[in-house]
Amino acid sequence: METKQTIYYSKTMASPVGELQLIGSDNGLAAVLWENDLPDRVSVKAEAIDNQHPVLCEAEKQLREYFGKKRTSFSIPLDFIGTSFQKRIWEALLTIPFGETRTYGQIAQQFGDPKAVRAVGGAANKNPISIIAPCHRVIGASGKLVGFAGGIQNKTTLLQLENVLTPTLF
Repeated sequence: METKQTIYYSKTMASPVGELQLIGSDNGLAAVLWENDLPDRVSVKAEAIDNQHPVLCEAEKQLREYFGKKRTSFSIPLDFIGTSFQKRIWEALLTIPFGETRTYGQIAQQFGDPKAVRAVGGAANKNPISIIAPCHRVIGASGKLVGFAGGIQNKTTLLQLENVLTPTLF
């Protein structure tokens, strides 16, 4: 029996946090990458540009609604590519409500392993579906904004958009 190979497509979109590269397949959205993302941070690579791919168009539409403060959750199918541990952490990110934050320690505790804080941080750093799987909502134990692939300024912008931070706090 022949298995069908998944083909990944990409398109870019302008956003308040810079140009984003969306990567997806017929299975769902696989990545939202930052303008200056490290090339090897995530393992998924697009094989072709398709500005009309339905998954990518829907992702762009939902992200535009999010940036326009008209959407607080996403309903697009996701296609996480990573280890089983990473996928568990990324799924946990999806449980953090809009406008709230969690610490790496709280996420580790959610899995019943409070000592896994560094492993949680490492997995969050490799999160391929930025913004939609909201790693920007994860903060340090002290309440500081730490460790974000998109940069601390973009993390700040996203948390301000969600009214977690007000500009007077920093």
